[in-house]
Amino acid sequence: MSIAATQKRGFGAVLWDYVTTVDHKKIAHLYLFAGGLFFLIGGLEAMLIRIQLAKPDNDFLSAGLYNEVITMHGTTMIFLAAMPLIFALMNAVLPLQIGARDVAFPYLNSLGFWLFMFGGILLNCSWFLGGAPDAGWTAYAPLSTTSPGHGVDFYVMGLQIAGAGTLIGGINFLVTVVNMRAPGMTYMRMPLFTWASFIASVLILFAFPALTVGLFLLMFDRMFGTAFFDVSLGGNTIIWEHIFWIFGHPEVYILILPLFGVFSDVFSTFAKKRLFGYTAMVFATMLIAFLGFMVWAHHMFTVGLGPVANSIFSIATMAIAVPTGIKIFNWLATLWGGNITINSAMLWALAFIPTFTIGGMTGVMVASVAADYQYHDSYFVVAHFHYVIVGGTIFGIFSALHYWWPKMFGRILREGLGKLTFWTFFIGFHLTFFIQHFLGLMGMPRRYWVFHSGDGLDLGNLISTIGAFFMAFGVIVFIINAILTARDAKAPADPWDGRTLEWATASPPAHYNFKQTPLVRGLDPLWIEKSEGKGKMTPAEPLGEIHMPNSSFLPFLFSLGLFVAGFGFIYQTDNKAWLAVLIGGMAFSLGTMVVRSMKDDLGYHISKEELEREAD
Repeated sequence: MSIAATQKRGFGAVLWDYVTTVDHKKIAHLYLFAGGLFFLIGGLEAMLIRIQLAKPDNDFLSAGLYNEVITMHGTTMIFLAAMPLIFALMNAVLPLQIGARDVAFPYLNSLGFWLFMFGGILLNCSWFLGGAPDAGWTAYAPLSTTSPGHGVDFYVMGLQIAGAGTLIGGINFLVTVVNMRAPGMTYMRMPLFTWASFIASVLILFAFPALTVGLFLLMFDRMFGTAFFDVSLGGNTIIWEHIFWIFGHPEVYILILPLFGVFSDVFSTFAKKRLFGYTAMVFATMLIAFLGFMVWAHHMFTVGLGPVANSIFSIATMAIAVPTGIKIFNWLATLWGGNITINSAMLWALAFIPTFTIGGMTGVMVASVAADYQYHDSYFVVAHFHYVIVGGTIFGIFSALHYWWPKMFGRILREGLGKLTFWTFFIGFHLTFFIQHFLGLMGMPRRYWVFHSGDGLDLGNLISTIGAFFMAFGVIVFIINAILTARDAKAPADPWDGRTLEWATASPPAHYNFKQTPLVRGLDPLWIEKSEGKGKMTPAEPLGEIHMPNSSFLPFLFSLGLFVAGFGFIYQTDNKAWLAVLIGGMAFSLGTMVVRSMKDDLGYHISKEELEREAD
């Protein structure tokens, strides 16, 4: 057999391995690559927006295409980029941090990914099948119910399928943390990243069903002639806003809380200090999550809810600044007096503090009802939102990737390129969005296709567009860094002199994670063992055989069936022949469920002798 044929077969074997895997570490890779792809697509859409607004009266994009681009940019970045990138980190690290061999439900973990992936693909098929959704990423009625074509139908079906995958993932992580912690890993010994991921999973459990209900109602209005949001037939458009934001505001904390955990772990590791105020940080995270459900109507101050409702939601919104402030001061106290190492991961974490503080400060500003009438639907809100989401979530994802890249891929990202990524992206970010606060106060509305030369907005928009190109350059450098690093020497198990359990395993870990379940004797368990002169964790069990789950092709097939059924739902309004596609896709998915239910899949065992033969 030729070398080329051997290489081709080797690639096919790797591809099949990833398509059928239930290993949380490989699923983390899938989430990372898929989320990264959608991040690039969303970034390209952002660049189109900024090119269109680089000069007055620009005709680079038509008005209708611009509506599609801004809708898809927001939808892609929130649902298809930020969420899966966070799930990549949670899959890669959370089981390791609690001393588990995998997540609680490995099969469901795979199913959650493929549902997300096929939902994202279905949504983006709209570009090639008559036009993308154009009602904004929030899909406000009546824009979404009256939008012509099938763009919003793709939005509805794509997010239904992808959202089901996210909900499955959240439940899986909840059960994993509750049931699979190593002996001695009490709740108040869990690393902050695990805590934050656990609380974010609780938010997913309660928030995503609201989105699912809203999308179902919108689907029935558009596809089956109901009138939930049609005022002329007795419906109510404001109900969509309530349903969407009951999901939408907790979603902000679903995105940001796991990254708060990342910063806590990064600051502690590179300051060589235990996290200051651990207990306060845990309860502040809980309080942020609780209050996150109490503030959805601050997106609706100008709707006309009345002074009492507006005042209640205003006070609740400002109250979130208190637990967030606790976190900021505890991070600063962790750094104070520490033996600080400045590297790429630490730079992103340090930059987060002032950036997110600016976002929080403008958040308190828009929480003031009277002032919000001025800020609402202006570029001031766009700037605030991006300071929170990019300055918190994206900065956190970059920090986490530099920090955990050795654990995920067995290589350390190159520092020179890492710092080039940071500085170009950081400078570009502030160039892009800081000026937008002033553009908003000068009267520039959000979502507008053009501005005019006499509006006095020329220079600010040009600066914003230049900044966007800096950010794009930074992302390209990161991709180059990841590619070049693949050829570097293998990383040691603990390159950062870490404090938590993931650094007690090889880089990358064996597929069973731990030969012997570790015994946890306190907060920062690996650091405790190091302080006593040990190089590794004390085992909680004798060496014995390990039970592992089998791979499965069924999650892919189940998701493929729903993907096909999605087209049937969308097009059955045009031609009833599509009902056959709808029924066929649903029947195919149901068939995979039956096969799974009937299959007696008990996994396999790794013998003690095999484990003894493998080097530590």
